[in-house]
Amino acid sequence: MNILLRELRANLKSIIIWSLSMIFLIYVGMVKYSGFEAAGQGINELFDQMPSAIKSIFGISGLDLTSISGFYGIFFLYFMLLGGIHAVMLGAVIIAKEERDKTADFLFVKPVVRARVITAKLTAAFINIVILNIVTLVSSILIVSIYNKGNSISSQILNLMLALFIIQVIFLALGAGIGAFTRNTKKSTSLASTILLSAFMLSVAIDLYKELDFLEFLTPFKYFKTAQVMGSGSFEPIYLLLSLVIITACTAITYLLYKKRDIHI
Repeated sequence: MNILLRELRANLKSIIIWSLSMIFLIYVGMVKYSGFEAAGQGINELFDQMPSAIKSIFGISGLDLTSISGFYGIFFLYFMLLGGIHAVMLGAVIIAKEERDKTADFLFVKPVVRARVITAKLTAAFINIVILNIVTLVSSILIVSIYNKGNSISSQILNLMLALFIIQVIFLALGAGIGAFTRNTKKSTSLASTILLSAFMLSVAIDLYKELDFLEFLTPFKYFKTAQVMGSGSFEPIYLLLSLVIITACTAITYLLYKKRDIHI
């Protein structure tokens, strides 16, 4: 419990900054929506003239930008990217930082096995991504309600947040596995960010070249389609299963590698 509280305190400033950033993003986005709404169908006609690949890249394919639900759907791409960055960096740093901060000697002289240390660290990281997800959910519902003149879209927002949460956990587990694999924080954060950006660029390439659709399983950014999640609220079982496999495998790797690794103090 002391390790858990220690990690929560250590990440308090970071989670506050990330939460405020999400709130600001949602607020600015909804302010822009008021302008799009005033423009009427002219906005949709303008975006219809754009290449379909470009619309897919910006997350506007199949969305009615003059409706508040359609416009909010654009946010999901940014939520995935920001939430993924936060989760993968958090996972990498929270596992590998003891050697960087020269606190490994303090931590491992305590009568506690490494598995318990890892569990406490992962629990703290999990709590952080839950907080960020809840902040995004609550602020979305509240801010959208201010600008919404029609039926509530809270259920659609909730569906997107569930999809976002799965992506956050995927990248958290991936970052933790990288943190356990590498020897220092710089390498772990560099590798984690490289993998995340590569996954994002692959999702962009898939949108540009439909011949690459068979590679969708390699990037979590393609596991959940905005229009599908908001429309029917359904998730493709194959990608839910794949998400579970990735999370389980990366978590197991984290425990296995960290318990075997020599800690330089």
